[in-house]
Amino acid sequence: MAYDGSMTAHEQASLDVGCAAEPAPKRLRADAARNRAAIVAAAREVFAEQGLEAPLEEIALRAGVGIATLYRRFPAREQLVAAALIEKVTQYADAAADALAACDPWAGFVGYVHRVCELQAGDRGLSDLLSMALAADEHIEQLRATANAQVVELVERAKAAGRLRDDFVGEDLLLMLIASAAIGQVMHADCPDAWRRFVALVLDALERRDAPALPPPPSSAQMYEAMRRLAGERGCGKSREGTSAVAGA
Repeated sequence: MAYDGSMTAHEQASLDVGCAAEPAPKRLRADAARNRAAIVAAAREVFAEQGLEAPLEEIALRAGVGIATLYRRFPAREQLVAAALIEKVTQYADAAADALAACDPWAGFVGYVHRVCELQAGDRGLSDLLSMALAADEHIEQLRATANAQVVELVERAKAAGRLRDDFVGEDLLLMLIASAAIGQVMHADCPDAWRRFVALVLDALERRDAPALPPPPSSAQMYEAMRRLAGERGCGKSREGTSAVAGA
C-alpha cells in the first residue's frame, strides 16, 4: 500500500523521541570537553602549589568531578602533568630563544638564568618537571630539547665572550636550577625572593676568571638517571631510554 504521508499518534511520538535524543551525543562531548578543561585548570593550580606529587583526588575535587572522571580523561599522571604544564614549558623554551637573541652573550645568559629561576619560584610543578624526564608527551620533550640546544649555544657564546668560566658545563646549570627551586620552596612563605640572592651569588662565581678549578661535575648519564628516578618517584613513570636530560648533554 502506498504511503499517503499521514502518521499515527504512536509514530509521531516515536519520531519526537528520536529527534529529541539526537543531540545527546553532542551534549556528552561538550560535557567531556568542559570536564577536561576543568581538570587541567585545577591540576595547573594544585601542581603549582604542591608539586607534581600532589594527590589527584585534590585535583578532582577542585575541578568538581569524580576521581573516575579524572582517570578516564588522564589514565596516567604524566599525561595530566603534560596537559597542565605545557604553557609553562613553552615559556621556558621561549626564555632560551629570547636569551640567544640578545646582543650581549653574558647579558643573555644572565637573563635566561633569572627568568627560568623566576618561573620556578612561582610554580612548584614546573620546578619538579625541570628536574625530571617526562616521557609521556612528545611536545614537551621536543620543547625542552629545542631549549636545551639553544642553552648550549648560549653557554658557548658567553664563554667565547670571556665572561663565563671555561669549566662551566650544562650539568652545572641543572644543579643551579635544582638548588634555586629548593630555596624557593623552603623560603616561599617567609622570604619569597631568597632565590634571587642565591642566583646572584652563583652568577658572580661563574663570572670569575681567576677562580680555582671546580670539582668534577656529575656526568650526563648520572644526571639523566637522577631525573628518571625523580619522574618515577613523582608518579610520572619512566623516561625514554637515551633521552638527553640536561642542557649540556
